[in-house]
Amino acid sequence: MKKLSFFFAVAIAAVIASCGNGTPKADLKSDIDTLSYVRGLTMTQGLHQYLEQMGVDSTQMNEFIKGLNEGVNAGDDQKKSAYYIGVQIGQQISQQMIKGINYEIFGEDSTQTISLKNFMAGFVCGTLQEDGIMTMDEANLYAREKQSEIKAEQMAKLYGPWKEENEAFMSKLAKKAGVQKLDNGVYYEIIEEGNGEIPADTSRVKVHYEGRLINDTIFDSSYRRNEPTTFRCNQVIPGWTNALTHMPAGSKWKVYIPQEQAYGDREAGQIKPFSALVFTIELLSIEK
Repeated sequence: MKKLSFFFAVAIAAVIASCGNGTPKADLKSDIDTLSYVRGLTMTQGLHQYLEQMGVDSTQMNEFIKGLNEGVNAGDDQKKSAYYIGVQIGQQISQQMIKGINYEIFGEDSTQTISLKNFMAGFVCGTLQEDGIMTMDEANLYAREKQSEIKAEQMAKLYGPWKEENEAFMSKLAKKAGVQKLDNGVYYEIIEEGNGEIPADTSRVKVHYEGRLINDTIFDSSYRRNEPTTFRCNQVIPGWTNALTHMPAGSKWKVYIPQEQAYGDREAGQIKPFSALVFTIELLSIEK
């Protein structure tokens, strides 16, 4: 090695001597040999952090190096490449996919899980493109409908008392003096009556508003930000669209929206599933 200093050579030798795990030791006979080693070394920057993210800790390094050597020595062996890819996807299924699906269906309830055995039966069938118990289109439709149904049941169990409390709150509004009803269970009280144009669902409107839960918790307020907001009437939850398309510009209403016209069984920040929402809405203008 013509350009390698004595001290650098000693340092590299010390490093090489400390490396094992079945990896061939470096044989530095030329500048290219040394450069090859150094580039290999520099390419590991950040590797430990990545491995930790993938669940590989310092006690598993020998197994990692074993797999690393097998992979690099496989070359262009397509069978081995397919096998290694299968291992990687299998680990992604167990570490990510199953956990993600469980969260979508069961939320924070970690005691419940889908069946890994049946998931894999469907996954393998789809991968091999073989005829299963249903077509892909049928599977997509079933997954959407059944997952939504199961999630709704799960949310009802977790938030049952809150759901009942909100439903009772909405049922009492019909008897409240001064309260009027719109379609789909939306109620409102007129605080100030405007005499301007009534927007269409595609109209852009400028509004001030404040949103509360039935326990008076404020979850959003343009008044607090001292800044009205502008949007199209059909870009918000259905209950808002319903109210806005009945309000003359210049009006200020108190609007009561049932959970079916709000976020339903979904959680949105401070808004728990099955929450009825109470809004003060001031329609300042219709933007042209």
